[in-house]
Amino acid sequence: MEPLPMPVQRDRPYAGMNFLVDLGLGDGPDGGVAEVLFPEARLQVNEYRNGNDKTPEAIKLSTLTHYDNLVLRRGVIGSLAWYQWWDEARNGGDARRTVAITLLDEQGNPVMRWRFLRARPAAYTPSPMDAALGDTLFETLEIAFERFEME
Repeated sequence: MEPLPMPVQRDRPYAGMNFLVDLGLGDGPDGGVAEVLFPEARLQVNEYRNGNDKTPEAIKLSTLTHYDNLVLRRGVIGSLAWYQWWDEARNGGDARRTVAITLLDEQGNPVMRWRFLRARPAAYTPSPMDAALGDTLFETLEIAFERFEME
């Protein structure tokens, strides 16, 4: 992964259609990803109040961080990389990787990156095949992870 320059704020938002996905499999960015569904990240907040507090309000304590899964979708291109990674996790291997999603500007320059640490496949799903429709066959990979960072 090449280092990113400092993110530059601008008046017009970046388009969400130019991006690279690197699954950390050692072969660089994975081609053909059509859709990235970013996970929701939540802090668990517990309320606590001492019995002898003078006010009736509880204080809020942040405890655990919870993440939904990262979801990637691409057209089936004959590559077995996603399935093989999922199969490695299914068979008990150490399938943990760092997954990086890099947003590109209109000229193809990297401008932001999301890194998902200690990521592993949680689900692999091919889309249905229907002879009456001419739809693209997609495969979906859900990825569980322990932490994410932005740069």
